[in-house]
Amino acid sequence: MLGTHLTALHDGDPAGLADALDVAAGFDDALTRGLARVGETDAAALAALAGAVAATPLADRVAEAVGKVTAGSVAEEHLAVLAGARTALFGAAHDALLARLDAALGRERRPWTPATATGPTEVTADPAGARAWLHELAVTGWRGVDHELLAAADAPIESALATLGTRRLAVLLDGLAAELRACVPVATMPQVPSRRWADLWSRGMLLAQAGPVTPGAVEPVSGRLLPLAVDVHEHDTAVQVQLHAVLEPTDGSPARLVRTAVSAAKVDTISGPALWQLLHAHPVLLTALAERRAVTVDDLPLHGADLLWHDDAVRPGEPADPFATARVLLPAAVASAAPPLDRHPAVLAEPVLLEGYTVHDTDGGLELELDGQRIAVAVDRLPSCGPVTPELVAGSSACLGLARWDAGRWLVQPVAVRSTVKRKVVEVHNGDWACGVTDPKVAKAEARSGDVVAVLRERAGRLLRR
Repeated sequence: MLGTHLTALHDGDPAGLADALDVAAGFDDALTRGLARVGETDAAALAALAGAVAATPLADRVAEAVGKVTAGSVAEEHLAVLAGARTALFGAAHDALLARLDAALGRERRPWTPATATGPTEVTADPAGARAWLHELAVTGWRGVDHELLAAADAPIESALATLGTRRLAVLLDGLAAELRACVPVATMPQVPSRRWADLWSRGMLLAQAGPVTPGAVEPVSGRLLPLAVDVHEHDTAVQVQLHAVLEPTDGSPARLVRTAVSAAKVDTISGPALWQLLHAHPVLLTALAERRAVTVDDLPLHGADLLWHDDAVRPGEPADPFATARVLLPAAVASAAPPLDRHPAVLAEPVLLEGYTVHDTDGGLELELDGQRIAVAVDRLPSCGPVTPELVAGSSACLGLARWDAGRWLVQPVAVRSTVKRKVVEVHNGDWACGVTDPKVAKAEARSGDVVAVLRERAGRLLRR
């Protein structure tokens, strides 16, 4: 990624982006106050949402839903339509930003196409309890959330966890409830994270819709998977490790930019390097990250850009340098468009390679300068379970990162750096500690604090034996 390419990213926002985000912010403010009694300001915000999608197939249904909610009739189906309209707005913003980034990088991207149903569709259990709880949240508003309302989430979460098809919904609801519970009483908060909570509410409302589920188009792929970037998503109740990689198919087709992820449930006391222990069921992936190896995949399901990881379909391969992969294969790798529900500016994370830059220490953090153009560094996204630190980034000369868009600007999230430590050039990657901490000082500190995961497993075992 050359510095001259940054000019395209800094040359103003895509047309209509600011207007779309303003409309969504108005709806989020209405959701903060609650939809039980829609005042003049909130009615105008809802009307603006209807106007924003007036030229789309959603127009009639959104207009009807806005009319009903404004009149005081807040039904679950109306809220689902409003959640869909808000999701469509952010999807359009995502597409505009991604098109700008692809143009800057010269990256080719396959369009998303809906799957063609070739067999019977799967019908999952109806998560009516989840819809009812999300309905109550919307009517009450974030400012009105209390412990009684949060306690009502337990049954829907437990029910959704019991069914394979609704576990994603269960994890989302569990995380949202945990965040809200940590903020009660929300009414006393000086500022509510209205966009984040509205994002989670909207996604939950759409995931909780009943009906047949048509699985997305999945193609089995085989070939060599070359790791690029490891991103760790940590929450009090869950952790996910997402790997961005280049896949070289055995059939000789062009290399593809793909990603795969594994996750585990957790408690808030488990953090730092101990997080890797929760993923012990995926030894091939952890070994590939820690030892920087390629992985041979055999008939691994690929859905768009997402590889569905199965340990019985992968084998560890030869050593593979992520920086070399990024330099040689990444520029020509073909990317894939995101599924409709995953289109949101907050999830933009595109692998990039930056070399030969100058690091600037600013009041707001770090910036990388290439050919007179600067891009901010998202040092707050560095995971606690990896060895990459702000100090290593500040002393680096090359960086593998994820290009992101946040708060109206582009940033790069470092996932690996080439830096100078004690006059020696070293390469440090987020996944270096996947099989255990390699830094003696950190390992000693971890030993002093004890093995939290082992203690919790032992206690859980005692409880189950009783």
